[in-house]
Amino acid sequence: MQFDFSYVLENRQENIRQETKGNVTLAGERYKLNFQEVIQIFDGTKTYTVVPENEEITITSLEEGEDFGINPQKLLVFYKEGYAFEWDIKQNVMGRPIQFIKLIPTEENKDIKYLLLGVDVQQKLIYRLIEIGTNDTRTTLTLSKIKTNVKLPNGFFTFDPNQYPDYYINQ
Repeated sequence: MQFDFSYVLENRQENIRQETKGNVTLAGERYKLNFQEVIQIFDGTKTYTVVPENEEITITSLEEGEDFGINPQKLLVFYKEGYAFEWDIKQNVMGRPIQFIKLIPTEENKDIKYLLLGVDVQQKLIYRLIEIGTNDTRTTLTLSKIKTNVKLPNGFFTFDPNQYPDYYINQ
């Protein structure tokens, strides 16, 4: 699966609005994420975080049960645990019916009031996720250009240090 996304963070009280775009490719547990000028590759065992601005690469091994950093796989299933849900509005967005579901944390969360998960009714795929914070910060993640069953070249999720000859590698 591949998709592009936009990530918007806004707090109207503080007059803050930041927008960033990215893209991700997923296959099983493996992924390649491009976001905020950082490339993150997970090959099923290790995560390689490439920061071109610093010419630095951090390699992290996945320990059983460990959870770190950004994991695009979790975007697709996070809502299955830890939330009560209720139907919210249904909107027509660019000719597509989007059903929003309000997700309320089942445990007290000092950062999140609730989430709105927008699902494309026809494609049965996540379209948008809106997080409403307790400090009135709104974070919106909108998926676009979603492609499923994408044929990827061999080695797509393989990290090749030869592509980064002058980079410092942190292991």
